[in-house]
Amino acid sequence: MVVENQNQQRVEVNILLLGARHVGKSALTVRFLTRRFIGEYGDIESVYSRVDRIDGQDICINIWDSQAGQDSASAKQLQWADGVILVYDICDAASFQAARQRLALLRRKPASARPPVVIVGNKRDLARHRRVSGEEGRLLALSQRCGFFEVSAAETYHGALLVFHRLVHLVRETRALRKSSAGVRGIVRSVSAVFGKKRAE
Repeated sequence: MVVENQNQQRVEVNILLLGARHVGKSALTVRFLTRRFIGEYGDIESVYSRVDRIDGQDICINIWDSQAGQDSASAKQLQWADGVILVYDICDAASFQAARQRLALLRRKPASARPPVVIVGNKRDLARHRRVSGEEGRLLALSQRCGFFEVSAAETYHGALLVFHRLVHLVRETRALRKSSAGVRGIVRSVSAVFGKKRAE
């Protein structure tokens, strides 16, 4: 979405966070928004916004922190989302399997309608309790053409910043590709119509 703002175009990017309970979705969101870490959250579902300057342009990043523990994204959420951050806990193999299943569901959409995805292994500060290797996360991301990060929402702001900004870049790339392919389809239709007329004549 593009919003006119005082003679400047401001781009909006809608980001949906998905993942099992207790993987740190809200902690990652709050770390990105406020630079602070808060360890405990209730089952609160909210949409937050923040404006960042990325590549010289103001981007309004809207973040839907999905309800903890829900089995899958709703149709409303997926329609709203331009991109998805899929979070799992590196100390919880079940949360990684849940992320894999959610990704499979997202990939059932037609290619032209699939949102870009960044997969995030959270709780890197607890690596001594690791149950999911970094390689497993990277391979899943590579196989599905997703971005990938391992971060610690508890310890660093920079990791959270990289995750959200990477997804913003992927969303913008996806929009540009879809726009250019729509333009090419329009040209092909126009050329076909012209040649169709000539044949008819």
